[in-house]
Amino acid sequence: MTATVSASISPAQVSHRVVPIDLPLATGTRSYDIVIGDKLLAETGKLIAGRLGQRRCLIITDSNVAPLYQKRLEAVLASAGHAVLPALVVAGGEGSKDFASLQKLLDQILASGVDRKTLILALGGGVVGDLAGVAASLAMRGLDFVQIPTTLLAQVDSSVGGKTGINTAAGKNTVGAFYQPRLVVGDVSLLDSLPHRELVAGYAEVVKYGLIKDAPFFGWCRTNGARLLNGDREAQIYAVGVSCEHKAKIVASDERETGERALLNLGHTFGHALETVTGYGQLLMHGEAVAIGTVMAFKLSARLGFCPHAEVYDVHDHLAEVGLPTAPPKFAYNIDQLITLMTQDKKAEGGKLTLILARGIGQAFVSRDVSAKEVRALWEDTLSA
Repeated sequence: MTATVSASISPAQVSHRVVPIDLPLATGTRSYDIVIGDKLLAETGKLIAGRLGQRRCLIITDSNVAPLYQKRLEAVLASAGHAVLPALVVAGGEGSKDFASLQKLLDQILASGVDRKTLILALGGGVVGDLAGVAASLAMRGLDFVQIPTTLLAQVDSSVGGKTGINTAAGKNTVGAFYQPRLVVGDVSLLDSLPHRELVAGYAEVVKYGLIKDAPFFGWCRTNGARLLNGDREAQIYAVGVSCEHKAKIVASDERETGERALLNLGHTFGHALETVTGYGQLLMHGEAVAIGTVMAFKLSARLGFCPHAEVYDVHDHLAEVGLPTAPPKFAYNIDQLITLMTQDKKAEGGKLTLILARGIGQAFVSRDVSAKEVRALWEDTLSA
């Protein structure tokens, strides 16, 4: 596995990057590339052909992304010699990550003329990537797929590592599969079409990589986060590249989240509970929920004596400076429901909470012995503030 941390990377050297992921198997390894750069959509057909050969391709996208990029991608694929099936378009938004949408999408895939060699292309944000990934894992017992993430959150997190899922009444991403893509194409120019709120929400997942194990990268974020969010290409490519390198290294060592990979869930157990309660709508976007959950995780770490209070303020202040929420939005919360959702989270074991806490910035760890009493007190203080 080849990966370097941010301290060894010069931003001036990142106009185009390839981050390999090598996943160990009993019979050797399976690998794929994350290609990161500017205006890469125009190269996607060639990138696929060079790695996977000329294929029959089926694009899955959503109603927000399709008008922007679907026709362009179809033309790029055709010019590289790929056969292009009519694209499938799902409704935009987190509401599409449910059983009904998955069943409809699978019926459409199987009726579209696919065969075992057809390549699924997930063109969109995290919702499309998750939904298309689950569908690709199930259709014909598994079709190859490529991630073409169009949001910052998807480029640095959900498109990489093979975790796919849909939401149920029990919580976020509670049904799904570990199913790796064959290629990830991260074109930072696609971020220009994002609403600013969505771009900022995705930035929460960038900061996360500094907080879990790379304090120098968090320092870089504090200095350069505004540049990234204002569209600076060098800053975007650098941040996406560092994030993907960290995730690639973690996934290669722990593909199915039995150990170190759990660190990537910093802020997510609190955040997922908030998302579920508020209905996965516009009141609270995923990255915003992660930002709130991250602040809560650092506050709890300080209360338990693991983390200096000064570093809690550093985390809080940086997230607030870039426009991320640091406290839950107004809503009729039920603390018992929030705690129940946390104990039902995928990371929980035997009904016991599993939380990602920190001994400081860049020093996250997995904790399975925090009492429900401590968590309740944190929720009470957070929601009454």
